[in-house]
Amino acid sequence: MEDPIHRGMVISVRGSVIDARFDGYLPSLRSVLRAGNEGRIRIEVHTQLDERTVRGVALTPTSGLARSSVVVDTGRTFSVPVGRKLLGRVFNVFGETIDNREPLGEMEWRSIHSAPPPLTRQSTVSEILRTGIKAIDVLAPLERGGKAGLFGGAGVGKTVLITEIIHNMVGLLQGISIFCGIGERCREGEELYREMKEAGVLENSILVLGQMNEPPGARFRVGHAALTMAEYFRDDARQDVMLLIDNIFRFIQAGSEVSGLMGQIPSRLGYQPTLASELAELEERICSTSSGAITSIQAVYVPADDFTDPSAVHTFGHLSASIVLSRKRASEGLYPAIDLLQSGSKMLMPHIAGERHYRIAQEIRRTLTIYEELKDIIGMLGISELSREDQRIVFRARRLERFMTQPFFVTEQFIGTEGKSVSLEDSLDGCERILNDEFAGYPEQSLYMIGSIGEAKIDES
Repeated sequence: MEDPIHRGMVISVRGSVIDARFDGYLPSLRSVLRAGNEGRIRIEVHTQLDERTVRGVALTPTSGLARSSVVVDTGRTFSVPVGRKLLGRVFNVFGETIDNREPLGEMEWRSIHSAPPPLTRQSTVSEILRTGIKAIDVLAPLERGGKAGLFGGAGVGKTVLITEIIHNMVGLLQGISIFCGIGERCREGEELYREMKEAGVLENSILVLGQMNEPPGARFRVGHAALTMAEYFRDDARQDVMLLIDNIFRFIQAGSEVSGLMGQIPSRLGYQPTLASELAELEERICSTSSGAITSIQAVYVPADDFTDPSAVHTFGHLSASIVLSRKRASEGLYPAIDLLQSGSKMLMPHIAGERHYRIAQEIRRTLTIYEELKDIIGMLGISELSREDQRIVFRARRLERFMTQPFFVTEQFIGTEGKSVSLEDSLDGCERILNDEFAGYPEQSLYMIGSIGEAKIDES
């Protein structure tokens, strides 16, 4: 026999925060309450105030809700559908399709709240995940089952880089990609959907969007919804998953709004006192197990470029790689506009990446650092005033910068150049040969927008 439906009454409405009283019954934490016309207003219980009263946060607009309105406890937590039918579709935080296509039909639904895999199930081997993108694979290799931060402002190529990684993940590794838009502009979500469809990568991808016009409760939970879908492919389908989150700062921001509405005393710089635990609750579920791995790339906004901001500090603690996009490189036409000196990875160690990879990466960094220091002298006096050795370093550095550019598959229709995916061995081989001055006689432009080093040609004319 089913439990009778438990009804309560709204006693307070403050923006997205709802207080409700139940007689002789108390809903459990994280339980979903429904109110309003046809139960359209959905509320998640956050706090039990006393033996009859709960306080929850609405994940939908609360217009039309008033004191004494009826509220019903569903007895369940928020759930989303899981399974292969989700591929190629766009969802909101409730697991409802929002792409105006045919409904999903019968599906398995799972709670968005789950514990991270126990340590005994987590993989203890550090593996590098190849992306086919030279600058990332050589200088900031991704960890399989790890988390990488993608730092960059507007217009420097974050979306293009994310779409290319999705393309390579699907094409090269036969994996699944899930894009999670937290506080995303609806324009950005629509553009990404269209670009992925045109690039032919949509059928192995899932988009989950919590747009910035939605209440903070919805934006706070959309990351958990996407992660639940990803966990199905890792644990049940035993596949590798690429989870792309844009933007992890907006998740922290949504948590801060919820905390403020709930009346919690703010912590340093106005952030919620539970910032560290809320972020860890999401990030710790992203890991590799014996059955598969969830590898995450997260766009990170740094407030006022202050890397000591609590949101940035706590995010960095979870990352194993940092990919920094540079507006200066973008303006010079060096795409992908990855800052080769500021980007880095914990995977770049001799015992993980290998002695040769580590040695070449360190030599690239040394060469580019010296070039950066010499730029002022070159700007004032000209390159001819440098010593012979310094001139050679500058020539090497400029050729390395151009070799690290690469035509992408997802930009073929814009630049008219066929996309290239380059193996790590070819990337390292090219960098080593440039550092050994094998291409000193080649013009710099011959190394621009090519794949492997064998494509470089001396213009005979």
